[in-house]
Amino acid sequence: MSKTIIVCGYGPGISKAVAEKFGAEGFSVALASRSADKLSAGVKALEAKGIKAAAFPTDLGDPASVKALVASVRKTLGPISVLQWSAYSGAAGDLLQADARAVHGALDVATVGVLAAVQEALPDLEKDASSAVLITNGGFGLFDPQMDAAAVQYNAMGLALANAAKHKLCGLLAEKLKTKGVYLGELMVLGTVKGTAFDQGQATLEASAIADRFWALYSARKESSVTFG
Repeated sequence: MSKTIIVCGYGPGISKAVAEKFGAEGFSVALASRSADKLSAGVKALEAKGIKAAAFPTDLGDPASVKALVASVRKTLGPISVLQWSAYSGAAGDLLQADARAVHGALDVATVGVLAAVQEALPDLEKDASSAVLITNGGFGLFDPQMDAAAVQYNAMGLALANAAKHKLCGLLAEKLKTKGVYLGELMVLGTVKGTAFDQGQATLEASAIADRFWALYSARKESSVTFG
């Protein structure tokens, strides 16, 4: 019986590579993001590789929409085996000038959306001995003065704050989900990924290598948080 992965925050880069990797390993793939056009193109690309896929346009910062997404994926592709979260918000770049709603929005995508997805998918995840929650995070979320300085320099303070909150959420959920037989693996990416919005020609990380690392985490089911890059 085919397993199903939901890739939340689909776009060029890590999420695309993860969808292709897990699809090649036999998973049906649900793609979720705001852009219907982007999702449609992603589904066609996966289907061209012989991978079963479907698109689910969703506001990943809205918990009600996220829960509806999981329910819709379950109905369309079957029980969820893997939840993969790559969604992020670049809002509130300068925290001294940012509107409170922008800060709230960045945190919603990084934490509230993740939590809503896990809660809604949990009945499926608990029934699958190889289930997993796989989270993409970024180095800006580390408690490190150099990372803080870089986040300020690149006007990514809101992203850094959201990543830090997501890092703590991953630690908490990893411990809690462990008691239910569900694995959580967080991959902290320390660098720029080729082909993404952050790539200004200096990126050094290959999205496919990150997807391979996610597959290794999923297969080994040991480390709850690792860095890459």
